[in-house]
Amino acid sequence: MADNQDVFIPVATGPIHPSIPSRNDHPVPKKGIVDTTGPIETNKFYCGLFLGSQSNYTFTHPYALAWSKGGASLKSYGMAISHVESNVLAWGPTNAKIPGNPVSYYVNPIDIQPMILSATEFTDSTSLTTEKLLPFSANAVLRPQDGSKQRLTIPIVQGMGFVTGIYSGLQPTIQSGVHFDKVVSAGSPRSGIYKYTATLADGTTWLIYVTPDDGKDPDLRLESSTNLRGPQGWSGTIQVAKNPAGTSGEKLYDNSSGVYAMEGAIAGEVSRTTGTYTLAWAKAGKDAQSTPLLMFALPHHIESFDSNTKGRVTGISLRTTTKGQATAVIGETWVMTEPDLPIDMGFAPWSVSKGSVDNLSAGAKKVILDVAPTELQQDIDKQCDLNSMYYSGKALSKFATLVYTVDKLGGNPQLCDSALKALKNAFSRFINNKQQFPLVYDDVWKGVVSSASYNGGDTGADFGNTLYNDHHFHYGYFIHAAAIIGTLDPDWLADSKDWVNMLVRDAGNPAGNDPLFPFSRGFDWYNGHSWAKGLFESFDGKDEESTSEDAMFAYAIKMWGKTIGDASMEARGNLMLGILRRSLHSYFLMESDNKNQPEQFIANKVTGILFENKVDHTTYFGANLEYVQGIHMLPLLPSSPFVRRQKFVQEEWNAMFTSSASTPAEKVQGGWKGILYANLALVDPAASWEYFAGPNFDYGSLDGGATRTWYLAFAAGEFPVWILLLMRMMLTASQGLVVDRPEQRNWMVDV
Repeated sequence: MADNQDVFIPVATGPIHPSIPSRNDHPVPKKGIVDTTGPIETNKFYCGLFLGSQSNYTFTHPYALAWSKGGASLKSYGMAISHVESNVLAWGPTNAKIPGNPVSYYVNPIDIQPMILSATEFTDSTSLTTEKLLPFSANAVLRPQDGSKQRLTIPIVQGMGFVTGIYSGLQPTIQSGVHFDKVVSAGSPRSGIYKYTATLADGTTWLIYVTPDDGKDPDLRLESSTNLRGPQGWSGTIQVAKNPAGTSGEKLYDNSSGVYAMEGAIAGEVSRTTGTYTLAWAKAGKDAQSTPLLMFALPHHIESFDSNTKGRVTGISLRTTTKGQATAVIGETWVMTEPDLPIDMGFAPWSVSKGSVDNLSAGAKKVILDVAPTELQQDIDKQCDLNSMYYSGKALSKFATLVYTVDKLGGNPQLCDSALKALKNAFSRFINNKQQFPLVYDDVWKGVVSSASYNGGDTGADFGNTLYNDHHFHYGYFIHAAAIIGTLDPDWLADSKDWVNMLVRDAGNPAGNDPLFPFSRGFDWYNGHSWAKGLFESFDGKDEESTSEDAMFAYAIKMWGKTIGDASMEARGNLMLGILRRSLHSYFLMESDNKNQPEQFIANKVTGILFENKVDHTTYFGANLEYVQGIHMLPLLPSSPFVRRQKFVQEEWNAMFTSSASTPAEKVQGGWKGILYANLALVDPAASWEYFAGPNFDYGSLDGGATRTWYLAFAAGEFPVWILLLMRMMLTASQGLVVDRPEQRNWMVDV
């Protein structure tokens, strides 16, 4: 890997692939989005501003904001600001099947509304529009009625330290659904800024900073326990912040008052095995150049800060809804470092201790090549010709991995030659857009989507692909398959590269100025993982239930970048994997000492579905333990041991799937059984090998995206070096041992 490789070099900026027609009648119309004809982020944190009722919360961490729209106790039409402490969480029932009896879910209550930025003029004619929709920010604009020049603009930025309202010609009203216990004028932190301290009925302290455009004292008046009102026809900014840190916290807020973040930007590079990425914010407000910004970082940021950024971390800490404590940091720029990136990881099995394992033992190769013909003879074309991009992509990825295993790991390209031809033929159906539901280019939101939900079709078809659900999952499988095919047959790339790059641009575009696709649709560079939910209204915000498929996408673009010689894409995939390793460990894959999820939830080991406002140990398709845990295991790829730490995998197996647990792996039915035993290879490759190498292996235990051949190769590649040496010693010491007699079933010798 070259030094200082920029990870955000555009993939391509050309037109949509010629096989893809355009449509401008997307099932979800734009609602209240102004000033843009370009691509719009569909999977970002602020989508509640323009979906459905427009009253869903937007989660910036640590704050959440929602247009009150006449709801909750005050019937306000202002912008409600929520911050929830753990003592008011709602908890699900405990699960006695799991050691420790963890609760099955927790959810943050909505509509408590400790603070609301509003105006006397806001009534049931109030409108909400959204402006300047960018990857890390958007402006929410409230007007007394459509077209009014009077407006309240709220820049909504991930990690913002203050919630800031920019008033134009309104009578400001600050409301509290929790009720004001006391509001006192607290002087001026500096010229032109007026400060108030509000104590609410729940005992919390909020700071209010008012910066009038005309410089005059706004003289806010407490009219009731719920209303703090300002002068008529007023213009300026009002900022609110919750202060949990007493006098020391107040000084820090004072020092940054009057300025606010407008938007964020990301930069990143990889040098050998070290990745570095920078989050930076543009700011505005009074004395903006000389006033430092205050922003909140999540736990995975704090862990990876460089020394300079770490020196600007403060003692102000506020709980987030589902990601532990957010901590205030002074300054406009953060620099984060991810070491030990898996730059040597290829298509072969990979482990933390040995890296890429391209050469398997003769015994392992023999078993693999004995098994492979059964799977190579499957009807590849039929299995890939489905009414779902997701399942079709899984099948293509499965067969590509099978062919690679036989060709490169088994050393027998002739055995899989016809299967490779069939695979390329099956892939061509999609490049030519002749699948059951062809893709279309959506010219409304700007992206490539399934046609399944058009013309009155079910919006949930193919997991909601048409509405931008799961694109990193669906297209990641295609990208992974293409990377393998292109490696085995570089000539194939001539007719496929542009089509595959189109999928990369749709699901994970590195360019911020691409006129056809938004930047990084799925992966959230602030939260450190992707969001799977697209244009569906959700009061609990965005969500994701498959961390392993999230990692799969990062791995897929890494390998596709390597295949086509795009060093920036390859480096970006490596950096994303490094960030995911940290964020998944922090929030999703919970070891016993996890500090970020509630103590009574951690024993679930995985979050299940992590939303922005709740965490629910379940899936969208059922609550069986093998489903909930297994959706975070599949597909098993070289990236799996990188993001799934051995300590976690062992704890999870012991709690859920051992013979004495509530859901013994040996008793699980169907494809989930194979998934569990494949995952076991991360900590016990011998047991995994023994299961898949068994003479009475049940092919019904393989899920539609998996093969016995690859699982065997993976397990063989995961054996620690010392075990391989021990095997060699044992083989040397046992001169009379016949290794090819199946009745001996000596897996150690076979491997």
